[in-house]
Parts: sequence; C-alpha cells; structure tokens
Amino acid sequence: MQNAPIALFHKDSNVFINVNHADLYAYTGGKAFAPDRPTVVFVHGALNDHSVWILQSRYFANHGYNVLAIDLPGHCKSAGEAPETVQQAAQTVIALLDALGVTKAALVGHSLGSLIALEAAAQTPNRVSHLALLGTAFPMRVSAALLEAAVSSPMQGIDMVNTFSHSTMAPPPSTLGPGTWLHGAGRALMRRVLASNRTENVFYRSFKACDSYNGGEQAMAAVQCPALFVLGKSDQMTPPKAAQSLISAARQATVCTVDAGHALMEEAPDAVLNALWRFLQPMPSTLPT
Repeated sequence: MQNAPIALFHKDSNVFINVNHADLYAYTGGKAFAPDRPTVVFVHGALNDHSVWILQSRYFANHGYNVLAIDLPGHCKSAGEAPETVQQAAQTVIALLDALGVTKAALVGHSLGSLIALEAAAQTPNRVSHLALLGTAFPMRVSAALLEAAVSSPMQGIDMVNTFSHSTMAPPPSTLGPGTWLHGAGRALMRRVLASNRTENVFYRSFKACDSYNGGEQAMAAVQCPALFVLGKSDQMTPPKAAQSLISAARQATVCTVDAGHALMEEAPDAVLNALWRFLQPMPSTLPT
C-alpha cells in the first residue's frame, strides 16, 4: 500500500507520523492508536510542546480515546519547518488526520494552538466533532516590545511571557507536585523549545503568527460543531473579554471560566480536565473522579 501512513510506535506512548514529508511527533498518553476509538488532537501554544497537556492527555487516553498531543513542526521532537502562519499550522493538523485515516476528531488548542484548532475546524468543518479553545482571543495581538525581544533578547522575552502567563507561583498538588515553581518550570520549557530548533526562531515565528492572524471571526462562522471556551479569570495574555468576538460568532458556545492565568493547564489542571471531559462526554455520570 503505497499511500499507507508511516507510523512508528515506541513504548506505546509516542508516535511519529509522516506528515508533509517530515516526521511529526505525537504523544499518545500511554496507549497505542486504535482506529475504532474516538480521537482527540491537542495543540500547544507558542514556545510550548506536547508536555503541557500531560494530565489531560493521559486521562483521555486511559478512558477510551485516541490521543494525539503533538509537537508542532520544527518544535522539539517534530521535524519539518516551523509554521509561519496559523493557516499553515492548521494544514499540518488536517494532514495529520489524513495520514492516520481519521475521518472525524475533536480538536483542543491552547493560545496559538486555539487559533490553529479553530482554523483547522473552519477549513474542514465536517471532520471536527468538537472544538475546545483554551486561553484564546481574537485578535490575538502581541506587543511590539515582545516581538522585538523574541529577536534581539529571547531570554528576556521568555521571562516577560512567563511573568504575564502565570497568576500564581505554585500549582495545586494535582499537577507537578506541591511547591512546584511554575515560573521556573515555564521558563525552562520555553528555553528548551527555543533551543530545539537551530534553524528558525520559533519564538518569533509563533508570536508573529498569533499577531498576524486576521481570520478568526470568519473561521468561527464556518465551524459547524459545538465550541468550548476555557478562559482564565486572571489571564493577562488573553483576558476573557478578548474572546467575546469568537464566542459571539460560534454556532453553539459553552464558556467555562477557571481560576487561573494564561497557563491554564498548569494552574488549574483539574478544572481544565473537568471542562474538557464534560464537553466531550454527554453523560454527567462519566465525569472524572
């Protein structure tokens, strides 16, 4: 079968899929991909990778779902060129579904990843069953100072992003453990992601893609499936009011506001998981415990 997808599984937790002639990495939450299961694709934000979804991806994988928590191209374990636009990144998500023969999936995205998931759902409305947008906004403007720092002083820029992304110094015990320093962990992750690509500045490319994306309201109008908005009450990067244009444009919107800043999955992991599980599972009895 000449057109069969190329997938290499390692320890049932990792998969590399040949997408657009490059190996795209996806974390599967500890379970091998099974064609008969419903599929959830998790898309990270700028200077992040698949690891930001660790709690949510593992839970869904162990409760009946295929999980594909990807590293965007040119980020960490994924090869290929880092996307310059939201539309380009959305095409990667669609090509991923094509490569694995997935006819319909739920898309979950955070920050830049929320715009990517939105655009993918707009481009292929019949292939997306649910759309969850976390820490989203439209337009998702980025300050000129941060874009400049991404080029001239990326370590300073990373410090700026972490200062404005977190509303607390340490998370609840259910994420990385009591007393975990979120600012330090976030800074370390972003530095690792930046260093993973020696050819392209993924810091600048990602934030520029956010700032340049102009199709949010039109994209939401094209989305056919229900949309969930998970917003942080203390989010300084994408405050809840900045999502209102997308919420208004959605055909069927559910809004969940949690006690967190922009780093929703780290600061409110259980609240994010519960919101996603309720959204994807119609029966209240199936809520996580």
